[in-house]
Parts: sequence; C-alpha cells; structure tokens
Amino acid sequence: MTWTPDLIPDQQGRTFVVTGAYGGLGQVVTSTLAARGATVVMACRDLDRARAFAQNTDGDIVVERLDLADLESVRQFADRLGELDVLINNAGLMNIPFARTADGFEMQFGVNHLGHFALTGLLLDRIADRVVSVSSISHKWIRALYIDDLQFERRRYSRSGAYAQSKLATLMFARELQHRLDRAGSPTRSYAVHPGVAPTGLVARTGTPLDLVAEPFIGLVGQSRASAARSLLFAATDRDADPATYWGPTRLLHTRGPVAATPSSSLSRDHALRQRLWEESERATGISYPIAPTATGTVHEAH
Repeated sequence: MTWTPDLIPDQQGRTFVVTGAYGGLGQVVTSTLAARGATVVMACRDLDRARAFAQNTDGDIVVERLDLADLESVRQFADRLGELDVLINNAGLMNIPFARTADGFEMQFGVNHLGHFALTGLLLDRIADRVVSVSSISHKWIRALYIDDLQFERRRYSRSGAYAQSKLATLMFARELQHRLDRAGSPTRSYAVHPGVAPTGLVARTGTPLDLVAEPFIGLVGQSRASAARSLLFAATDRDADPATYWGPTRLLHTRGPVAATPSSSLSRDHALRQRLWEESERATGISYPIAPTATGTVHEAH
C-alpha cells in the first residue's frame, strides 16, 4: 500500500521541532503535523517569515529563533527548549557561493551538517521518540569524503561538491547516530530520508543567472513540495518505519514517486569513515553526545 499523509495517526500531545520550517518542505511538514494535532516548534533564522506563516496556519505552532550558521544560536535555542518527541533536521543551503559560518566552517557543511549535529547532540536527552535528518540523492555525487579538509581550506571550492559533501555527511551522521543509540540500548531512533527533486526554493539561491530558470525547470521534472515532504512525514510519524532504511521517492531515478527504501552510496555505509566524521564533528562543534554503550542492544544495520 502506498503511504500518504492521510495515514498519519493523531499527534495530540506530541511535540515536533522542525528546522527551516518557514519555507519549502518545512512549510508542508509544519502545516501537516499541526493539522494532525501536534505542537510544532518552527526553528527558524528569519522570524518575520516564520511568524507570517504561523499566523496563517491552523494549529498549535510556536516560533523560535535558530541560526544553524552560529553555534551560539544553536546553544541558546537548545537552552530554551523543553521536552520533545521528534526533531526534524530539515533546514539546508544548496550550491551557494563560498562563505563561512560565524564559527569559520564552510557554510553548506556548517549549516547542513555541523549545525544539525550540534543541535541534535544538545537536545538528544530530551527527545522521546526519534530524529529525522534530511539528506539528498546528491550524496552520491562525490567519491571521497575529505576528513582532513572538510572546510575547503586546501581544496578548490565547488558549490555542488560542497553541497553533496554536506548531504553525504548528513546521511552518515543519521546512520552513525542510530548505531550508537542501538549500542546504548536506547529506544530513540534516527532516520535518514531524502525528498527526491522538488521546487523547494533551494536551487534559486546560487547568485547566478541559473536562479531565474532553476525553479521552473525543477517544477517540470520533479514532484510537488507536498509529495517531496512525504518521506519526512513518514519517517517522523510511522510507528513501524525501519531506522536502518534510507527512505525516499522510488521512481525516475528516485527523484519522485511513492516513499520506500532507496539506495545509498557505499561511501555512506563505510562504518570506519562514519566514525571519523563523528569524531571530527564533535571536535569542530565541541559537542559530545550523551550516549553510553551497554552490553546489550539490537544493532540496526544500514542498507
């Protein structure tokens, strides 16, 4: 049976935090969960846009400031937050000109991966159910992860390469988090998903003439935002979803279609490399996760 948002059970009494909730897929996820009775915390950098959307959307919606390009903002946000059920790491940047975050990280890697890594670590002991991290089919565009130069300090910068690196890191982070949760015997789960291709607004921020035609073109070849958000909503709400599965659209080279298991690169399944990325992410952010391994626990092997 094809999964649709109509299958989402009642979410009364549950709290979801959605990063980047005021645009693209975040709007769909926020409005859908709020309509099912959830309390949704919109974690956003642009408070004006977030509040404008919240005011015109039915449901229990809270707007909080979060700038993933600034670790101090991440810490302040985490300090303000109470208990929650689900964290959806949705915010992202794509193919932008070279820039650095407030902490000196390459911007796409800093926002898409390190900001979410820090946020998840700071909130983990308050997350009752699961973490959903949004990767991309673009994670397969690169053949190597340069652990010793993740910030493009010695390599020539590539917009698409930096984006692909950040989304590979997101996928590897989600899998390594699940591995560590399993070893700790924790009931909390970690999911990796991708939305396929949709006109979410990401591709129109490159600062090049491409911005004028990118969104209309994506609209023709991809799927709607509502359809693209299904993988996020499925992983965030389905009680039986397997955390070892990379969930996403399954048709037309995985750019569109029903949500099911989708393939990922062999690089994303390299456990030793995942561990190295984790260690480097802890070093860069200064965030250590409150996960202690136990002698028991079922390990979900990624596929």
